[in-house]
Amino acid sequence: MNAYIFPGQGAQFSGMGLDLYENSPLAQELFEKANDILGFSITDIMFEGSTEDLKETKVTQPAIFLHSVILAKTLGESFKPDMVAGHSLGEFSALVAAGALTFEDGLKLVSQRAQAMQKACEIQPSTMAAVLGLDDDVVEKTCAITEGVVVAANYNCPGQLVISGEVEAINKACEALKEEGARRALVLPVGGAFHSPMMEPAREELASAIENTTFSKPNCPIYQNVTASAITDENEIKANLISQLTAPVRWTQSVQQMVADGANHFTEVGPGKVLQGLVRKIHREAETASATFETNA
Repeated sequence: MNAYIFPGQGAQFSGMGLDLYENSPLAQELFEKANDILGFSITDIMFEGSTEDLKETKVTQPAIFLHSVILAKTLGESFKPDMVAGHSLGEFSALVAAGALTFEDGLKLVSQRAQAMQKACEIQPSTMAAVLGLDDDVVEKTCAITEGVVVAANYNCPGQLVISGEVEAINKACEALKEEGARRALVLPVGGAFHSPMMEPAREELASAIENTTFSKPNCPIYQNVTASAITDENEIKANLISQLTAPVRWTQSVQQMVADGANHFTEVGPGKVLQGLVRKIHREAETASATFETNA
């Protein structure tokens, strides 16, 4: 069975999407529509912007979403997912690709999400850190006994967990985790504590936008970050999407469940190959590939 997976923040690069724009009239039309919806030329930043330009949350998230969704649309008849999943932001891309959200509504929500997260980051200094080489339960226990806000945020693959929270609490947890035997506990260059209670103001802001958006039944199950299980009910999808900002990304568990449900081939749709690497670490026998577009789309 074919699973299509969609990357999140961190996969951006200068020049992303330019090949699609130059070779596909459909892609060109959708990119121009995106510029109109956003009210600024995101294509200029994607195609010619510097790494710094692309790092801004309000740019990064729509840029990755657009690259993934437009690539999926240019695949035409060859895009036949039996199931989909996306890592954090990638969940929005997956929902549009699976027909649960329109392109326009998906882009508006992603833009609102990025701006709400940016605002939440400015309220209080917060950050994230990657922890390598420890079992999940050891990391969870250390977070639980560390003073301040610090939680497990991204279960990326066995032995790789990202924690999220207040700057001081993250630093304390990193020291404690090194003592526990972590191979690395490294603070990440991110704008704030995504997928933690620090994102509550953003969750509240995004909740009303999601509630007021029409969702349809997806063409195939989506394995959502919050539950790591196959969801097809529109109301459940909405509720999970609202919870996602303050809840952990259960990527390891999602991939394990997809494999248990029959997935044997994973195609990454969007910039980079990060998710393919994680999938292979979670399930060694999995076949992975990058989606490539057809120039006649």
